[in-house]
Amino acid sequence: MAGTSLGRKGLWWTLVPVVALIAVAAIALVIAFRVDDGSDALPAGASPQPSPASLTPRINPVRADAPAPTPAGVRTELTQALANPDLGELSGEISDALTGAELWSTNPNRALIPASTIKVLTASAALLALPHEQRVTTTVVAGAGGQVILVGAGDPTLSVQPDGQDTFFTDAPRISALADQIKKAGVDVTSVAVDTNAFSGPTLAPSWDPADIAAGNITPIESLIADSGRNDPLFIDSPRTSTPALTAGAALADALGVDAAPTEATAPANARVIAQVQSAPLVTRLGDMMRASDNVLAETVSIEIAKATGGRPTMAGGIEAVRKTLSDYGFNMNGTVFADVSGLSEDNRVSAALLDQVVNAGAGDAQPKLRPLLDMLPVAGATGTLAERFDTQNKSGAGWVRAKTGTLTGASALVGVVQTREGRVLSFALMSNGSSPDAARPALDAIAVALRECGCR
Repeated sequence: MAGTSLGRKGLWWTLVPVVALIAVAAIALVIAFRVDDGSDALPAGASPQPSPASLTPRINPVRADAPAPTPAGVRTELTQALANPDLGELSGEISDALTGAELWSTNPNRALIPASTIKVLTASAALLALPHEQRVTTTVVAGAGGQVILVGAGDPTLSVQPDGQDTFFTDAPRISALADQIKKAGVDVTSVAVDTNAFSGPTLAPSWDPADIAAGNITPIESLIADSGRNDPLFIDSPRTSTPALTAGAALADALGVDAAPTEATAPANARVIAQVQSAPLVTRLGDMMRASDNVLAETVSIEIAKATGGRPTMAGGIEAVRKTLSDYGFNMNGTVFADVSGLSEDNRVSAALLDQVVNAGAGDAQPKLRPLLDMLPVAGATGTLAERFDTQNKSGAGWVRAKTGTLTGASALVGVVQTREGRVLSFALMSNGSSPDAARPALDAIAVALRECGCR
């Protein structure tokens, strides 16, 4: 299945679509069939008309009249899970997706380190500000003397993987496709240059550690990046390149058989376009960003928002665009501190109230533009960063909890939705600071499981 991979750390591309928060489960279908051998004759003893197959549905839509939990019932159900000291400093909020009513909270307005759950805000701002089918176009234009210039527009899903091989991101555009178009155009290429002028400003946030490049967490945020900067394009934790644009240019040069190392250049105004490829639609890219928790994709999407809303095409401009978009749609941003939009920085501060309200708006009827957010959330025990959680501990939450995770040293978070055993959908945001992730994550998962198991009335 070329072009549909999300790395080698789980079969994340097999996510079952969820409509109106249908619980993930398995359906076993027994289908009778016969091989067509060109004969109309039935096998000996076969019934001319097979009996209709019966099927008992195991996946059912959420009921609009599912019993609503009460605040007192939720508090009672959570008593044991909340007593766990591994939760450290806890900020949390739980709400009814149907009514929007708050059912439980503790320190909900205390802004803590969100880690990667800040991507919930980034994805939501993109869904609110941009067309959901928007694509990013990477081009190659003609330079002088046989030079071709690879012009980045901010799509880090561009892949060096040859045609026919898997890519990390879903339906990723390929450098090999650009090379094929250049060859078909009959251009005698002598050199390759790269143009990164679509973005400006610093390429690393001030609070990022440059060591995170080799650690596989980030690459310099340039407008031309392939495979989010991964040296191994299919390995989620691969070390990243420190020169993403030139690395992408080198891949194009190699595909064209050009020996000279790529250089940096500015494409001439009105230069002839020789080749171009487009990214997957925005909603597809955001789904990859959320399930793989890809920091590079989060940062570039924020700049995409900035450019579309008249902001600066910089990392700081991306932060401003995310904040302003959410504020313009009525979300209370008081106390929120953005040091980046990916969650890599320990200087970020976000409240559980904000995260819960954003997810709740998508889970209910408050903001239809946010509805795709729900399908982007990893599924407990099955997909994305939750693929290896809820599998041994807290098993009863598997398939019923959908949530974005966040993990840094001393900071863990879980933000998403869960369906109670009586069929009510709840949104939640849980943030733990001051406890090790190994201890805090199962403690947070246990709260989500308690919600799954409750009627809470």
